[in-house]
Amino acid sequence: MSGRLRVFIACSLDGFIAGPDDDLSWLPAPSDDDHGFREFFDDVGALLMGRRTYDVLEGFDGPWPYEARPVMVATHRDLQPSQPTIRSISGSIEEMVGFAHEVAGERDVYLDGGHLIRAALDAGLVDELTLTMVPVVLGAGTPLFVGAQRRSFEVESVRPSSGLVQMVLSPVS
Repeated sequence: MSGRLRVFIACSLDGFIAGPDDDLSWLPAPSDDDHGFREFFDDVGALLMGRRTYDVLEGFDGPWPYEARPVMVATHRDLQPSQPTIRSISGSIEEMVGFAHEVAGERDVYLDGGHLIRAALDAGLVDELTLTMVPVVLGAGTPLFVGAQRRSFEVESVRPSSGLVQMVLSPVS
C-alpha cells in the first residue's frame, strides 16, 4: 500500500498562495512554531511540485529545504537541478502522482504548486489538504483554487497557530 497524496500550503484570506510577481513577503517569518510542518514532513517520502514553485524556491537564500527527499518537478522546459535529488517529470497528473508514489514507497507524497494542486483535486487524487490561512488580503497574485472544479471537504481539524488558522481537510468523494 502506498502513502497518501497530501498538500501543506499557506494562503491569504482571499485565497492567494503568492502575491503579484510571486511575492511571498506576506508570509510570516520563520519561527520556532513551524505550524506542524516538521510533523507533516516526517511522513513524506517524495515531493511533486510545479516548475514555478521550484523556480521560486531556487531563489531563496539558505540550504535546500527538502533535505535528501526526492523531488519531482513537473515541467516541459529544460531543468538544471541544483540538488542531486531533483529531477524533471512530465505527463498527466495521474501519471506524475503515480510515479511520485512509486518513489515515495510506503510514505506520503507532498504535492506543492497551485496548478498541480488544482489538477490533483480535480482528478480526485488528493487525500489531505492542510491549509494555513494567513490574516492578510493580497487582492491579486497566484490563486489557490480559481479554475478548480467544485469540491467539498470534510473538516478534520481547525486550530489557531501563532496568529494563523490552520485547517486539515479531506476531500469528500
